[in-house]
Amino acid sequence: MLVKEIKKETYRFDVVIVGGGAAGVGICAMLVNLGVQDLVVLERDEVGASFRNWPKEMRLITPSFTTNFYGNIDLNSVISGTSPAFTLGCEHPTGDEYAYYLDGISKHYNLPILENANVTNIEYVDDFFRISLGDNKPIEARFLIWAAGEFQYPDKQLFPGAELCIHNSEVNSWRKLRGREYCIIGGYESGIDAAVNLSSLGKSVKVFDSSAPWDDRTTDPSLNLSPYTRQRLYEEILNDRIKLIGDSRVERVTKSGGKYRIKFVDKTEEYISSTKPILATGFKSSLSQVTDFFDWHEEESFALLTEDDESTKTPGLFLVGPQVRHDKIIFCFIYKFRQRFGVVANAIGNRLGLDTSVLESYRSEGLYLDDLSCCGEECEC
Repeated sequence: MLVKEIKKETYRFDVVIVGGGAAGVGICAMLVNLGVQDLVVLERDEVGASFRNWPKEMRLITPSFTTNFYGNIDLNSVISGTSPAFTLGCEHPTGDEYAYYLDGISKHYNLPILENANVTNIEYVDDFFRISLGDNKPIEARFLIWAAGEFQYPDKQLFPGAELCIHNSEVNSWRKLRGREYCIIGGYESGIDAAVNLSSLGKSVKVFDSSAPWDDRTTDPSLNLSPYTRQRLYEEILNDRIKLIGDSRVERVTKSGGKYRIKFVDKTEEYISSTKPILATGFKSSLSQVTDFFDWHEEESFALLTEDDESTKTPGLFLVGPQVRHDKIIFCFIYKFRQRFGVVANAIGNRLGLDTSVLESYRSEGLYLDDLSCCGEECEC
């Protein structure tokens, strides 16, 4: 049930979840099934809003396939007994399609979600979180789960002149871009997705990346291109409209005479573009709103978590979603981070005095992984 308002007498909750995307909806459903009744999801826009803001042509890189009948849930499912492939009838959903899936299951399972609830401030006082919601009255929570995504926080400050470029997240549809030639800065998933889409529209594209990720080969798609993206690239590059340029770290972008000049570190050659360069440089962490509530890894700047995905600094603050990381193990895709839902639900359930044995059934479905010793192994062939 979508919550229309928070009544005065229910201003204090056992659990508040910030974010109504894949992570927020998924962990909420598990907590409801566990028996947590006094909880709410705060979504600053609408369920699945980040996915709705994707470029229209962008699709999930992980394939959806209905295998629930055989004991394996869809790679893009966030709740048991559901499958985006079954709901949507497609293998690689667009952002709009996946948002439709999330919205549908939220309503089907009557999840308590308050939309248009913009979190403006969070305080931690006397073992409770005090959450301000703009002009609305603040609410309090014993446990806070941070499930906000990253798509609303594009990284646009990597080098001088980045403000002259357009971030891929700001593109509504690649069909709306005018011009015949484009430069893309960043060659991971979003950069190659942009290149493939622009090339398919007959445009010439240059992709710049200092690490040339298109040449990397590991079995962890968090570190290199997914098979879906790599296949699309191989097929489109045959049209001879995409040029991949490695060892090219951008130093700055300038504009003069209506042209954009891209200068690279340790190179005298510049590239000149008549169209705005496209930034495919990823996103900043949504944890910027709660930075002070976490300890941070000194070198790689990710939040440090306990074995229950709880902040090592602030008791009762849990993290779910693509920003979860344990040393070298990265949980940045849906089928990865959903594995930790059971861990968080178990920790909260135990502290609330609930019977958490119901969570054991999630292990076989890939929704409850608490032993990370099996992670990180490469394929033999």
